[in-house]
Amino acid sequence: MVSTQTPICDFNTPAMDFNLKGADGKIHNLASCKGKNGLLVMFICNHCPYVKAIIERIIRDTKELKVLGLNAVAIMSNNPEEYRADSFENMQKIAKEMAFPFPYLIDETQEIAKAYGAVCTPDFFGYNADLKLQYRGRLDASRKETMPNNVKRDLFDAMSQVATTGQGPIEQTPSMGCSIKWK
Repeated sequence: MVSTQTPICDFNTPAMDFNLKGADGKIHNLASCKGKNGLLVMFICNHCPYVKAIIERIIRDTKELKVLGLNAVAIMSNNPEEYRADSFENMQKIAKEMAFPFPYLIDETQEIAKAYGAVCTPDFFGYNADLKLQYRGRLDASRKETMPNNVKRDLFDAMSQVATTGQGPIEQTPSMGCSIKWK
């Protein structure tokens, strides 16, 4: 397992379109996922300890952001041949068990992860209503261990600002996680 940090936010980079199969069996694209005030694109997986440490907070924050008109989508781009825990069947199981409030999509070719420049799980890309990048940072200070409940909610605060002003904060702390498992 290689730990990787995300690059700094390249403000106003446009979101890349996609057509990916979801754990719900449907095909999802950028337009079908976007909310009135923006979209949070998350690269996650099933096995990563960094994702496991914050998945309940991801669910909480995406539910709260949806109220602000900002939707979310999760994309799994790891090679499931290397990590069976990341298989499509396990994606379906986890999405159902945890009642994900967002589509959970498989990027079998890894083309979408490459197009976005995703480097790790979790990797967050926060877009405004015009689908221009405004946030590329961490969820909170958690790493492989979950931080206390009163920790600053970096992603939620930034995306709330994006939902209301269309712009993300200048200061952003990179996300850290396991490297994407490339084929």
